[in-house]
Amino acid sequence: MRIAVPILFVLLAISPLLAQNYTIYHTGNSKDTTTQAQGGICMMGGSSEDDNAMRWFLQRAEGGDILVLRSSGSNGYNNYLYSKLGVKVNSVETIVCNNKNASFESYIHEKIAGAEAIWFAGGDQGEYVRYWRGTPIDSLVRDAISRRNIVVGGTSAGMAIMGKYIYTGRNGSVTSAEALANPYNTRVTIDSARFMDNRFLENVITDTHYDSPDRRGRHITFMARILTDWASESRGIACDEYTAVCIDENGIARVFGEYPTSNDNAYFLRPNCGLSDYTPETCAKGQPLQWLHSKKAVWVYKVKGNKEGSNTFDLNDWITGNGGEWEDWYVDQGVLAMQPTDQVDCTPLETYDNQQSDIRIFPNPTSSLLTLESSGRRISDVFLLDLQGNILKRGNLLDTSIVFDVTELVSGIYFLRIVTEKGIAIRRVVKM
Repeated sequence: MRIAVPILFVLLAISPLLAQNYTIYHTGNSKDTTTQAQGGICMMGGSSEDDNAMRWFLQRAEGGDILVLRSSGSNGYNNYLYSKLGVKVNSVETIVCNNKNASFESYIHEKIAGAEAIWFAGGDQGEYVRYWRGTPIDSLVRDAISRRNIVVGGTSAGMAIMGKYIYTGRNGSVTSAEALANPYNTRVTIDSARFMDNRFLENVITDTHYDSPDRRGRHITFMARILTDWASESRGIACDEYTAVCIDENGIARVFGEYPTSNDNAYFLRPNCGLSDYTPETCAKGQPLQWLHSKKAVWVYKVKGNKEGSNTFDLNDWITGNGGEWEDWYVDQGVLAMQPTDQVDCTPLETYDNQQSDIRIFPNPTSSLLTLESSGRRISDVFLLDLQGNILKRGNLLDTSIVFDVTELVSGIYFLRIVTEKGIAIRRVVKM
């Protein structure tokens, strides 16, 4: 009987903890400090953290306060971030959100408002979306990024929520084989509602654990679905398990890992912008994905991660890279294939009927107005593209002519993609 009393006491003591909306673990100075953070985004592939990438993350907080947000686990990051990496910070606090009600707790709001860096731990990205989206937490994080330039990052589920598009996994994890066989498999759950709004990750969907298991096929399927469902030029960033991508305020992504000791890779995926139509040939419910385009459907820059993070990719143009290699990825009847390719640019590959004289563009070169006339075909759509394939202007006239004002464009080479009743024509134009 003497044992029953302390057991009952312990149960009564811990029961309030089990019912609370959040749990906190604090390490370091209890008094908040304010520093001028450098901004940036750090994303990791989902296994143990890369120390060098985490140092990059901490350094950009400029000695400020680090906040770790998660929906499971405990204080595993506290000592690691505070004292194990040799970067001085004021404090590290982990908050475990036990339910959605935590999103409305003023204490958590205050901590987000005072943080110079926020790290999202691994776990369940679907839970993060359910708990935080549309609540004060996501709006406060967005405000901290845009107004105070804090650095953010995450691993595994924490990386999954960084892009505009999110694979939620709410119906269970989908394999590459399942996704490729049926892009509308019930487990291919992609969310497009506003969440993080990270600069440089517009139209991006991320994936993690890329090498274990192989997730390349499902990632390609996610991109195909985004193109099909939202008519958006989807792009992808992915990491092998021990690899990290750290993006600075200028949009330069550095890749950290242990290469050449380990084969650690990051991947940057984009539809082939040299195609006039880069959408999948077949992306439909119950049918295998077909995204072939002469075996050049998707361009992928594969980059080894090293300790220095010296291999890079420029997210401003999604073309310029250092230390990596380009590959063509394509899907033929639900089977993903890859092959090496040359350094890419976005010069259009499709040049339908370019020698015909019934389409005139003048003056070319031009410094101000550019006129397009068609004497033998009806124009339904015209796009003015830069060398990276970005659409700068669009004319949508059911007529035989259109005028573009290019005065504000910088001098250089551009392309007109002209859609007519007879097909697509590509014309090169020069802005003086």
